[in-house]
Amino acid sequence: MDQVFYEFKEIKEETDLSKETKIEIILHYLAKIGDTLILYETSQKFSKTINSNSDSDVINTLQNIFDKADTSLKLVKEKIREIFLSYSQ
Repeated sequence: MDQVFYEFKEIKEETDLSKETKIEIILHYLAKIGDTLILYETSQKFSKTINSNSDSDVINTLQNIFDKADTSLKLVKEKIREIFLSYSQ
């Protein structure tokens, strides 16, 4: 299993009128140990200005980090929870 799935979520704050928006990136990694599937999940929050291209910068930076550790790891934009639940039933 050599894919790390990710999704972005915008964090809504009603009182924030600035030109920045808060974004959360959620990373999911599905691992198999013996006959057991394990879902690892982590998230990181960051700010970006409206109309910026921060999402692709974050993905490119993460992919570069993964490449240094293991070139077979690839980031895939997808929600993994539904896939994990279908495998675990």
